[in-house]
Amino acid sequence: MIIAQISDPHITAGGDAASEERATQLERAVAHLLRLPARPDVVLVTGDCTDDGSPAAYRRFRELLARLPMPAYVIPGNHDDRAQLLAAFGAQGDSALTSYAQYVVDTWPVRLIALDTHVPGAAGGQLGAERLSWLAERLAEAPERPTLIMMHHPPFATGLAPFDQIGLADAPEFAALIARHPQIERIVAGHVHSTMIQRFAGTLAITCSATAYHLAPDFGRPERLAAVLAPPACLLHVWLPGAGLVTHTSLIGDYGPAVDLHDGKQWVG
Repeated sequence: MIIAQISDPHITAGGDAASEERATQLERAVAHLLRLPARPDVVLVTGDCTDDGSPAAYRRFRELLARLPMPAYVIPGNHDDRAQLLAAFGAQGDSALTSYAQYVVDTWPVRLIALDTHVPGAAGGQLGAERLSWLAERLAEAPERPTLIMMHHPPFATGLAPFDQIGLADAPEFAALIARHPQIERIVAGHVHSTMIQRFAGTLAITCSATAYHLAPDFGRPERLAAVLAPPACLLHVWLPGAGLVTHTSLIGDYGPAVDLHDGKQWVG
């Protein structure tokens, strides 16, 4: 099973150069996934699907994803509007939590659980008692199934003050729940426009770079943030029976033909 993850496209209805560039970047990301030697089975979009949460932005976002022949599962980020996202995509997966974009996908070897950390009007995220209780029920019903959890706000501190001020407010409560469930192979998130990895509550949590623009971290001055228009990237989470989930970074773009290093039998020049 191959699970592709893209994040934070920040799509709007268009009309200015920055909006058009973000739309082009998402279009390139979709084309990149279609060019992969082995196409993903599913695509995850871990929030900030739109920049302003407008109906027109969601229409454009759906149009840009329409070329994908495989299922695409979405969750809201802090720039989204939950009601508009639900109106655009309907109830995805199974066991959906009413009025939230929170659901389970049980079709594949790896169980996918989508969490909704959106707080209307706030940049930070939170799950709260109702969403955490729902998650506890879903994890308890399949303790032997390898599971991937997708969310927008990462549950760990990044060391960068502006993002940590708008992180997941109830990360300790979330961690206590996750620690009780060793079937969780990976927690994947977005929000920080960069790829970061941290051990978290007995599993691995990883964030995905954005298709829109990228964080340029400065750990000498963690109180500030800067962005750079670097090549966008996606993550490929590959399930290997007997080994588990392996995550690869895949740069989005055309960098010339692949050159064989191993022909399937031996190393070549």
